[in-house]
Amino acid sequence: MRLLLIRHGQTPSNVKHLLDTAEPGPALTPLGQRQAAALPDALAGEEIGALFASTLLRTQLTAEPLATRTGLEVRVRRGIRELFAGDLEMRGDDRAVETYLTTVFGWAAGDTGRRMPGGENGVEALRRFDAVVDEAAATGARTVAMVSHGAAIRMWAAVRAENVDVEFASTHELLNTGVVILSGAPGEGWRVQEWAGRSVGHEDSAPEASGPAGESVDDIEDDPPTVNA
Repeated sequence: MRLLLIRHGQTPSNVKHLLDTAEPGPALTPLGQRQAAALPDALAGEEIGALFASTLLRTQLTAEPLATRTGLEVRVRRGIRELFAGDLEMRGDDRAVETYLTTVFGWAAGDTGRRMPGGENGVEALRRFDAVVDEAAATGARTVAMVSHGAAIRMWAAVRAENVDVEFASTHELLNTGVVILSGAPGEGWRVQEWAGRSVGHEDSAPEASGPAGESVDDIEDDPPTVNA
């Protein structure tokens, strides 16, 4: 199966650098709407047979143009929503972002028992995402698109893809409507084929260290942090 994991378009909380993970969440900014509108052409070469989105409004709005182009129903599933920020919800200060990142990439490194303050642990986060991937595989579609969230996509790919690890996921950007393309199947394993337009293993330049939404780590240190939500 070919699995397209798509980050949603830009939201006001992205602009304000907030950890915004609660349902239903904000809609898209005008830029986010344009990003969503550009997806069908960007993915025109993909024969998408099933389309999923999370329960957060921003992913459903991002999926709408793809649904219109393909004629597919958007299957809304809670399992691929963003990693819950818990007690950090709607914070954008450096301490909150550091705690969120440390927890998320701790899960990606194998410390799945660690719990987000007031939120879920890595076992729970992986279980819910896996369940939707399993459902997608069961559709029989050769290519499935899922509109999800930056931290969730990067964490899941780092854990489940055999050719991507936590170092890769934490240092490669995934901006709004960025796409991670994997091939494989549940129970058989996954490999990342492309990450935000680049073939994995054929990078032509060194990666830039980045935070959960793909912003430069230098920007996190020098400017208000950008977060995934």
